[in-house]
Amino acid sequence: MSRVGLPQLAALAAGAVALAGAGAGCGTVGRSPAGSSEPAAAVANRGRAGGSGGTLVIGMTAANIPALDTELSGGQGYEGIRFVGNQLYDALTRHDLKQSGAIPRLEPGLATSWRASPDATRWTFTLRDGVRFTDGTPWNADAAIFNLTRFTDPRSPYTTAALVGQAATYLSSVRSFKKIDDRTIEIDTRGPNSHLPEDLATVFFGSPTAIKQDPSGFNNAPVGTGPFEFASESTGQELTMRRNRDYWGGAAKLDELVLKPIPDATARIAALRSSSVNWIEYPTPDDIAGLQKGGFQVLTNSYDHVWPWVLNTASGPMKDVRVRQAINYAIDRRAMASSLLYDTAEPAYQVAPRANSAYSAANDVYRDDPAKARQLLAAAGYPNGFSLTVEYPTSGSGNMIPAPMNEDLQQDLASVGVRVRLMPIEWAAMLTQYVTGRMPAGVDAINISLSFMQESFWAQSFMSASPLNVGRYRDPKVDALLAKAQTVVDPAARGKVYGQAARYISRDAPWLFVVNDRNPRALAPNVHGFVEPKSWFVDLTDTWVGN
Repeated sequence: MSRVGLPQLAALAAGAVALAGAGAGCGTVGRSPAGSSEPAAAVANRGRAGGSGGTLVIGMTAANIPALDTELSGGQGYEGIRFVGNQLYDALTRHDLKQSGAIPRLEPGLATSWRASPDATRWTFTLRDGVRFTDGTPWNADAAIFNLTRFTDPRSPYTTAALVGQAATYLSSVRSFKKIDDRTIEIDTRGPNSHLPEDLATVFFGSPTAIKQDPSGFNNAPVGTGPFEFASESTGQELTMRRNRDYWGGAAKLDELVLKPIPDATARIAALRSSSVNWIEYPTPDDIAGLQKGGFQVLTNSYDHVWPWVLNTASGPMKDVRVRQAINYAIDRRAMASSLLYDTAEPAYQVAPRANSAYSAANDVYRDDPAKARQLLAAAGYPNGFSLTVEYPTSGSGNMIPAPMNEDLQQDLASVGVRVRLMPIEWAAMLTQYVTGRMPAGVDAINISLSFMQESFWAQSFMSASPLNVGRYRDPKVDALLAKAQTVVDPAARGKVYGQAARYISRDAPWLFVVNDRNPRALAPNVHGFVEPKSWFVDLTDTWVGN
């Protein structure tokens, strides 16, 4: 999954169901135990949770091993943060990923508590005591300030332009920061930022000692405080991490964690079946039944993800809201979710995913109604339809099976006279291109996997003045609501404000809302203890591999 930010994409339903293999037996469509609010995916291996050890080998959808230096782990989209950033490092805050029944709440990480000033422009963080980086360097306010300086000051001898740019995804609102004492830091923002603690959940801290010793080589020998530590890397082929036995949160059960980039879905399935990996991301939907029959566990859950076309609202046919609404009525999301994706995704009838606090069923504006689509097109002056060009990635983090999905949309839109030319592009190239904040010349829409996990995504994508508002959508009411959200510190109350903005955004249709991914992954029968959360991120500390 991508993430949208100044340097890189930002990047990602109630009562979610899950597909799960029962222990080491044949996989079946899972059901939650009586009285349980958790999806079956969360309880599939609880009976074997008492074990430990083994090596977990993950077949990633990424085309390469993500960079290993703190924020640069996002270079392969959110998949790099999922499996590298969150494993080697810690942030001040983190999400509760050990349960699957609720949207993960924010909890303490390297900070044990935080508080905001009344105007939400100054945040004070109390730092966790007794934590050390894996090279023995103590975690304290000096280490925090060193890292924050490295992320925000391009003049620092310990940084690079790429690192500063990547970190700006989460730190662009930060004006200054300072040490209060060894266990306290203060961060000031340029204006109200009610969600700074959420933004900081993916701002990772490296060892100042290791960075100072070899700034240019830190990416090749990273040192963090996370549940795993760097062991070895074969460039472009494999990354091995071993358990951090002194982890402050309790040592992980796995002995080793190995990552392999396998962007081709067929190759991932083959690797799982041949036991060269024991976990794969996004199994192709039509392989799921066979995997379950073979005893593999297939887990899904709703999470904060949307798979849209971002439309060019500044020029061409998409400038007319009736045209944008028309194409949203023209597509059969339900058929795509059930027949093409085998329920590994849910139809999206609005901008907010079901596993987002902004979601309200009242904002489900669209339905599958080609007749209404034709009426709107005729009213907009296109009774015979029109042609448009859509750019889409061939694979990549959170993109599911983009070619068949886009071909499906192409057929649906052709039935109402909209002729779609599809332009494939490599995933990394799309990420690089997208962060310029501009729609490529000759392109009417960009298909890309997105998430609202960082709340800054709302303002970055939909506020009129945002340089990352790629489709150039503008609505003063949305601008006002998103500005208001910046001042509301209470997360539940803030979610309601985003929900109000989602109502206007959904009605104005600056995107073609298609589906919400359900984050499918397949595990070998001997992988135990993993919980599938309502999140793109995962917690691997309770996972282990048996015989």
